[in-house]
Amino acid sequence: MSWFKKLAAGLFRRKEEDDIDEEWEDEEVVHHIDYHNKEQRTDYVRNCLERMAEATRELENLNYEYDMVTSYLKDMEEIEALPPEESEQLKECAKRVAQLQDSRADYMERPHRISDEKYQQIERMTDEVEEGYQKLKETEEYQELIRQDMTRLDGEKHAYLYRKNEVTHVISDTRGMAVVCVAALALCVLLLLFLQFFFDMDTKAGYLVTALAAALAITLIYVRHLDARKELHRVETGINKIILLQNKVKIRYVNNTNLLDYLYLKYGVSSAQELMDLWENYKIEKEEREQLRKAELDLDYNQQELLQMLKRYQIKDPAIWLHQTEAILDHKEMVEIRHNLIIRRQSLRRRMDYNKEVVAGGSQKEIKELVEQYPQYAREVMAFVEEYEKKFAKG
Repeated sequence: MSWFKKLAAGLFRRKEEDDIDEEWEDEEVVHHIDYHNKEQRTDYVRNCLERMAEATRELENLNYEYDMVTSYLKDMEEIEALPPEESEQLKECAKRVAQLQDSRADYMERPHRISDEKYQQIERMTDEVEEGYQKLKETEEYQELIRQDMTRLDGEKHAYLYRKNEVTHVISDTRGMAVVCVAALALCVLLLLFLQFFFDMDTKAGYLVTALAAALAITLIYVRHLDARKELHRVETGINKIILLQNKVKIRYVNNTNLLDYLYLKYGVSSAQELMDLWENYKIEKEEREQLRKAELDLDYNQQELLQMLKRYQIKDPAIWLHQTEAILDHKEMVEIRHNLIIRRQSLRRRMDYNKEVVAGGSQKEIKELVEQYPQYAREVMAFVEEYEKKFAKG
């Protein structure tokens, strides 16, 4: 809503309320006053004088408002009466002001890309942001490599531990197999001895086969056991190497993590990408703020130019038109504003007439009739009048 519209707002509502409250404006006649009673007479005269004083104060306010509305109407007449060439110049200037005001309003209403706090933070470190981004990116990439190394080493360690468990079982199994072989050998020898001595059988071939079988089995078990022991030693050596490497990588991980935490704290971000996004948004925001600054300078220049034009055309209050450029550009807008101002002025005139004629005039008439009907109290009444005049003049 335009400024003039706001000035005239509520007029139609006021008009409806005036119809409802019309009966309130009619003053009731006071009956049964004993004018010979000093107290009642004094209250009556003071009441009349207070109403006159209130009406006078209201008239001053209404006159000021009435003059202001009249001044706006005269300014509108002056603008509409301009020669075509000057009117065109005025419209061109008003159009520039309106466009610049709209641009500024659009910027003010749009959400900012980054907060003022982040903007100031990036502004303080513009010289090191790009270098900081590269360092952050390299550190994050190195952190990822360290994580991959730790994952790989952890996988290898678990594989070695699984292999160690297998080899341990093989060693345990070969020991058990060796015991079984010895027990079987002893049992075979006892069986052969039993056959030899109790049945007079020739067991030489049996002893030979038993010895060969036992030798072959024990040799195989021993070789497998020896290989398992060697494998266990190799696996344990591998596990120790992996643990040493893990400790080394963990130190790198801790140091790199501490560096990352410091860089995040320094730049107020949680990742290198966030820092880059802030930097890109900062550059765009900076450019937009620079454009806004230039637009505001242009707006100020064009507003001053519009003011100078309006002053040349004898416009009484040119500043109001800085915020009412649409009325200069659109004749319909101007007509609507004029219509509202005329209605407002009519309402002001009616209120002025009421306070002047009904309130002040009626009170003055009542005092005059009192003096004429009771001349013996004229001096007393005039004293009250003079007292109120002095009091009102001081107020």
